[in-house]
Amino acid sequence: MHDPLFEPIKINKSEFKNRIYIPAMHLSMTGDFTVTDRMIDFYAERARGGVGAICCGFATVDELAGNMTFIGAHDDKFVPGLTKLASAIKENGARAVLQLNHAGRYNMSAFLNGESPVAPSPVASRLTRETPRELAIEEIKTIVGSFAQAAQRAKKAGFDAVEILSGTGYLISSFLSPVTNKRSDEYGGGLENRMRFGLEVAGAVREAVGEDYALIIRLNGNDLMPGGIEEEDLFEYASRLAALGADALNINVGWHEARIPQIVSEVPRGAFAYLARRIRDRVDVPVIAGHRINDPETARDLLEEAYCDMVSMGRALIADPLLPEKAHTGREDDIVHCIGCAQGCFDNLFKMKGVECLCNPRAGYEADTRIKPADNKKKILVIGGGAAGMSAAAAACDRGHEVILCEKDEVLGGQLHLAGAVSGREEFRQLAHDLERQLSIRKLEVRRGLEVNEALLDYEKPDAVILATGAVPVVPDIPGVDLPHVVQAWDVLAGHQRTGRNVVVVGGGAVGVETALHIARKGTLSGEVLKFLIVQRAEKPENLYDLAIRSSKKVTLVEMMDKMGQDIGKTTRWVMIQDLKIAGIKTKTKTKVKEITEKGVVIENGDGIKELDADTVVLALGSKPVNALKQLLENKGLEYIVIGDALKPAKAFDAVHQGFRTGSRI
Repeated sequence: MHDPLFEPIKINKSEFKNRIYIPAMHLSMTGDFTVTDRMIDFYAERARGGVGAICCGFATVDELAGNMTFIGAHDDKFVPGLTKLASAIKENGARAVLQLNHAGRYNMSAFLNGESPVAPSPVASRLTRETPRELAIEEIKTIVGSFAQAAQRAKKAGFDAVEILSGTGYLISSFLSPVTNKRSDEYGGGLENRMRFGLEVAGAVREAVGEDYALIIRLNGNDLMPGGIEEEDLFEYASRLAALGADALNINVGWHEARIPQIVSEVPRGAFAYLARRIRDRVDVPVIAGHRINDPETARDLLEEAYCDMVSMGRALIADPLLPEKAHTGREDDIVHCIGCAQGCFDNLFKMKGVECLCNPRAGYEADTRIKPADNKKKILVIGGGAAGMSAAAAACDRGHEVILCEKDEVLGGQLHLAGAVSGREEFRQLAHDLERQLSIRKLEVRRGLEVNEALLDYEKPDAVILATGAVPVVPDIPGVDLPHVVQAWDVLAGHQRTGRNVVVVGGGAVGVETALHIARKGTLSGEVLKFLIVQRAEKPENLYDLAIRSSKKVTLVEMMDKMGQDIGKTTRWVMIQDLKIAGIKTKTKTKVKEITEKGVVIENGDGIKELDADTVVLALGSKPVNALKQLLENKGLEYIVIGDALKPAKAFDAVHQGFRTGSRI
């Protein structure tokens, strides 16, 4: 059957074997701008997985363009490392592309030995909380030349193409936008002047690499910035780039400062592909669509429906490097999908750590995590079928052990199903399915609805036990906690408990925030209903917005600490806190619950003591390990390891990684 995903495509003289393109992603895997073996191993693994092209980057064009965790292309001394990187990608079957960029006002003086970052105008950045220095015209001309020189280095190193980053709020796009370009010279003012820098860069790079070398431009289809560049102006810029010699356009969305989610699980799959289609309708060069395309079927649909000519799948191939090969060989059910959690990729960058992945414990450690056959094959009993248990069972099986996994419930996945119960977080249920699928394609035994006891241990006689029995919610020592209208957040998320009109959620960590949102969204209009009403013009847009966010429930979220969601990753937290406000959820921080009454919740904070009305009180105060079998295992002298929440309640990231490490070493 015809598969548009695996049709070749030509960009200039370079033929790409399929339509899957890994976009440039900051991996934080360099050493002082220099390509490392870790980065080479990362990209080589994905090239072997069958992707058509890999764009590495971004790569710096001068010393102010980035920091030492980025790829350096601003000096000839970096060419040997770039050559090794390009060779590793090409030798393993993919085309190699290098993205060139200048961070502009998104750089930080702390990375520049105290020197100020540069920009078209001295407009402060909400991202860095710094005000950049305005570039002089001579400096602008020098940077144009630096892009050209960096492109020549990329070509010399053996890359098949270069991509210029002209979006995301970095230097070129900050010239384009009236939000950040306040100049009155030939580089500011009207569109023609604001485009000048980007067009000069594209023209200089084209001249530097020659007519027969592939040049791709990554630009925004929408900056998502109030007061930013207009839609028609972006279309004009895209058309001018194509006319100037760009061989393909890679369409991006949003700036880092934008307050609209772009990458997290709340964003529907392929949501921003419409931006690529709008530009594709106006240019005669191939167009690449990206953002939250994490499965082959979505990618195929976008190609078949003429949204784009290629699909950009970045984090999807961090999660599963073999995604293209699996899709090409009829094994799509075996794919481990990116769930848009951002815990290992974007959150790590804020910690100055290399990219990792919740779903793929090997990501970023490809050379060090290859599973080796065990010298001594054992019979391994894994108790618990949550994220940690399933991850451990799969890895232990890959070692060659005989593995039996027992789960007391009929469904595998544990708390992943609770996390996935919240609207916009459904991808966590996808992970539960993917981990379960990894068990089914291996030669191991899974027993559901079976609680392990002493008799079973005596019968099976395992050589070792992996105890992954999870956790249970904490019941606090609060007067009134045993009243009938007091329920656990887990039961609400699982659908085992309904809530009333006035709800107080006690506990403002991740579970509390998710539960409050889950409750508040009850009674709002679904996407399907909203589309029907919009198409039929049945209501005014402002009425539809209100119906989409407001329900009949009144929800208050109470937290003892000074801020909500302290255990939520940085990339996701701002979205969820913003969602609390959108949903009209009242939040009270630095607030202690003193008592639960038949009518509500007595709280104490800086305003004194008061009672909140509540017909349902939801407890979201954390969890505690369940490891009652530990003593039995010790008494029997069995070798055992406790992992996941059974050891210490933590995030799904920790459970998956800990399970993998345990299974691959036992």
